[in-house]
Amino acid sequence: MYTIVIVLLILLGLFLLILELFVLPGVTFAGLGGALFIGVGIFMAYSQFGQAGGNAVLIATVSLSVLVIVWSLRSGTWNKLMLNSSVDSKVEVKEDNDIKVGDEGIAISRLNPVGKAIINNIIVEARCPGQFIDEDTPLEVQKVFKTYIIVKPKI
Repeated sequence: MYTIVIVLLILLGLFLLILELFVLPGVTFAGLGGALFIGVGIFMAYSQFGQAGGNAVLIATVSLSVLVIVWSLRSGTWNKLMLNSSVDSKVEVKEDNDIKVGDEGIAISRLNPVGKAIINNIIVEARCPGQFIDEDTPLEVQKVFKTYIIVKPKI
């Protein structure tokens, strides 16, 4: 009876440790519970079977742990659970001569302080530091950067 309990405790502990390593991030109850179950199983083996039996269970548990971890890493099961997407989009970069300082346009969204504006029939990200601008407000370009422009309301 004790042998079945010891084996089940150690197997449950190994399962929880594998779950902790590959599925659950950080130190959670699964990792702590797995270590506790393995420790209790080994302690019960020492108390039930003596030093020789406890040493055999300890060596078997360490060997089984290493084998299960190596098998888990090599099996490819985790590749099915992984996110295998990549980002292939690019940041929209304006041409240097499309928009110049002093050009005029209209805010097509609220600049709070960042939004969208249309300048020279080009929709760009516009920023207006220090103030908010409602949509459909006439704008004037103050600075031009590669990915956005600085604007102020046209007075």
